[in-house]
Amino acid sequence: MSLRNQRRIAAEVLGVGETRVWIDPERFEDVSAAITRDDIRGLIKEGAIGARPVKGVSRGRYRIAHLQRKKGLRKGPGSRKGKVEGDEWEERIRSMRAFLRLLKKRKIITASAYRELYLKSKGGAFHDKRQLKTYIEEHGLARR
Repeated sequence: MSLRNQRRIAAEVLGVGETRVWIDPERFEDVSAAITRDDIRGLIKEGAIGARPVKGVSRGRYRIAHLQRKKGLRKGPGSRKGKVEGDEWEERIRSMRAFLRLLKKRKIITASAYRELYLKSKGGAFHDKRQLKTYIEEHGLARR
């Protein structure tokens, strides 16, 4: 006889899923005779029916990987996610471009010098506005 109904009732009484219900194979007849919730509760008390433990996720693989990372391994480009310096770059390039626009507007640099410096900035030739100013002075790109 199938114990599907008893398993369902036991799962409800124990508060677990049907797959976690354990039925003692030696007490098969007793369990199949149980038809009420009270009968099932009695069998649970006797130990004929029980709940299997919850399966957890092993941390073994994590521990091994963590040790490797502590050694400096597993940190290559294939393991990285997200921007490296995206936000800093935005701030720097915006301030340099604003500075270049100001110089062009005030006629301190020519349009061709502006374009040259703009492209150099975009290419990463200058780390910040200070370096850009120094470059303009050293190369005599300023009119005054």
